[in-house]
Amino acid sequence: MKDRTGAVLRPAQERYIERLLPPRDALAAEMEAVAAEEGIPISDPEVARLLQAVAAAKQARRAVEVGCAIGYGALHIARGAPQAEVVTLDQDAAVLERARGYLERAGVADRVRFLHGPALQVLATLEGPFDVAYVDAAKTEYRRYLDLLLPQMSVGGVLLFDNLLWKGWVAEPPEEEDGEQEDEQTVALRAFNPYLMIHPQLRSVLLPLGDGVGLATKVQPTILEMGGPF
Repeated sequence: MKDRTGAVLRPAQERYIERLLPPRDALAAEMEAVAAEEGIPISDPEVARLLQAVAAAKQARRAVEVGCAIGYGALHIARGAPQAEVVTLDQDAAVLERARGYLERAGVADRVRFLHGPALQVLATLEGPFDVAYVDAAKTEYRRYLDLLLPQMSVGGVLLFDNLLWKGWVAEPPEEEDGEQEDEQTVALRAFNPYLMIHPQLRSVLLPLGDGVGLATKVQPTILEMGGPF
């Protein structure tokens, strides 16, 4: 979630996009209010709506989410694809249980698998194929998440990465005090974005929604999937 107005788009544009969003139902609105009050990093509402639209367009059968938080992203994926199994993971067991409560109230928890552990370790144990993947976790690990997810995605599968413009700092670094180091998450995302855009197995675009969303479609299998290296 972006942490201030005008970090990515001009303030008037952001307000216009937000005004276009339909009212959220009571549960989604409650989750947004809780996240704002407690500083929990969830998707911006317009990003959640994109997740729901992508899941619906793909008619996803299986989806994976890296970074569950309180289940806001998983909720919108599950609502977009009512036939899908959604695998969501987080390293905080208490967070997962809280998400489970919200998703039970939404009536979708029976289609959600909650996996506890460090994302890189859990991703290495999953078996695809997945039709949709959504990543909103440690920014310094995004490249490794992509490398682990890509062989598990179906050809034609869609991956979404949140926060790729990172408070506006990726494109326009904040002024630093003498000797101050740039935020490591900003540095990592600045390196990740071109990797995502030029990856030979993907067709990608960076969208100025929320805090910046990378959307990529897998267009061909990886060498490992084809039995390589050759």
